[in-house]
Amino acid sequence: MKKNITVAVDGHSSTGKSTLAKQLAKQLNFIYVDTGAMYRAVTLHAYQNNLFSGTKLDQSQLLEQLHQLKINFQVNASNGQSEIHLNNVNIEDQIRNMEISERVSVIAQLPEVREKLVEIQQEMGKSGGIVMDGRDIGTVVFPNAELKIFMTASPKIRAQRRFDELKTKGEKVSFEQVYTNLMQRDEIDSNRKHSPLKQADDAILIDNSNLSLKEQFEMIKALIFCRSERD
Repeated sequence: MKKNITVAVDGHSSTGKSTLAKQLAKQLNFIYVDTGAMYRAVTLHAYQNNLFSGTKLDQSQLLEQLHQLKINFQVNASNGQSEIHLNNVNIEDQIRNMEISERVSVIAQLPEVREKLVEIQQEMGKSGGIVMDGRDIGTVVFPNAELKIFMTASPKIRAQRRFDELKTKGEKVSFEQVYTNLMQRDEIDSNRKHSPLKQADDAILIDNSNLSLKEQFEMIKALIFCRSERD
């Protein structure tokens, strides 16, 4: 490859954005950043500090504490994976449960939170050689990214993937609960005022409803090599 490009991977929940981005980053020796994990980290902080009453957030208290949060990624030497840390504590396994999933879209709507995290994300990727996934990477964080991908899949397939993942981890949830949560998150993410989820005009749409992990990986890897060879 002639240069370290920026790869922006956006899309709906449970489309396998993180899995794909991790594969690509490892194959290309790029930096991988899971921006969704960053919003989950803020959500975990709010949840652990009793800033939620049900799914209702004490917004003023969170914003007062926002400057205290240190969010970064560190490579786990045992598995080679980039894992998220909040105030120097590895929280990778704490941010994927339903309690956090049901509340993260509330956090992600807040412009102050988005502004803080986008600033961190842009600093991480200013030198290129990065694969970043989320919901506004190609539209807000890196609007000039050399390659933008927007991933989607049918709602029922996405819900089944998420349900299977949670069951594997021992979570006691129903398919209906997972499906409802995904639909609610799609609605909130797509219609929020600040940085809504939408496909960038120059993004390549990938519907992976019927694609294997290998098929989509090879497809997008070929796109990356094509873009990186351009002058």
